[in-house]
Amino acid sequence: MSAAQPPGNGAPHLLVVIDPVARRTDGESVRIAKDVLSAGAHAKICLPDGPAEFARALSRRGARRPVVIGDDRALRRAVALLHREREPAMNALSLIPVGAAAALELTHSLGVPRGAVAAARTALDGAVRRLDLLVDDSDGVVLGALRIPPLTGAPGTQPDRAGVNAVWDTCRSLVRTLVRPAPAPHVPSGTHRLRVEADGVVLNDLDRPVESVTVTSGCGDGGTAEVTIQAPGDAPVTTEAKAVTVSGADFRYRADIQVGGPVRTRTWTVRAGAWGLMLPASEG
Repeated sequence: MSAAQPPGNGAPHLLVVIDPVARRTDGESVRIAKDVLSAGAHAKICLPDGPAEFARALSRRGARRPVVIGDDRALRRAVALLHREREPAMNALSLIPVGAAAALELTHSLGVPRGAVAAARTALDGAVRRLDLLVDDSDGVVLGALRIPPLTGAPGTQPDRAGVNAVWDTCRSLVRTLVRPAPAPHVPSGTHRLRVEADGVVLNDLDRPVESVTVTSGCGDGGTAEVTIQAPGDAPVTTEAKAVTVSGADFRYRADIQVGGPVRTRTWTVRAGAWGLMLPASEG
């Protein structure tokens, strides 16, 4: 395929949005991808400088099929923006992965080719694969996996020992010498006290500490997510559900590569086949 030859009349019309991080990380791969796309399609190239321009470019795509050149964060940003447009069926999206290896784990797990040339050719003649989407009650999205990891002593959990707090600690120490306190329930370190419900069924309540909770979306074939709860000393508990609610003391969660929270309750719901990703035709 020669970049010097213009695309034919039957070539697809693409909006190519190049994430600024990709341009800084690997300009050569970006250039190669642009050449392949321009040779095989009527490609409009956009070079946004930040998230606001990225969103504006995507919203003005018209009938052009969007192609994002970037990493996992760029992919999540594009899917979230398309989701918020509330289209009956979100546009099929193509991704050409450019970035550090650690920033492309989600992209590769979804089946996007690793090389710029192979990914660009997939954007031109691949097949659309419908994928499920996890959407939370704040309109956040999860493409792959949601995790509530073990506690590791978050900043701000240690009390301030200066000034008035130090005086108050002294008073409490004196009281403890006079009154025997009631024994506190033992909570293993690194655990959460969380209530986890799957389709309204309680899988775990606040009286049973858990180390972690993982919710993994499917691939559009069942419309359910896999929910796994790991409690100390027990085998993991796994089930499938269309909606998962987690509540309890303030907790943080990791949605794909992005950290959310702290929150006290959050519900994630599966939207079956809610978005389309261009993949090699043999995987469609």
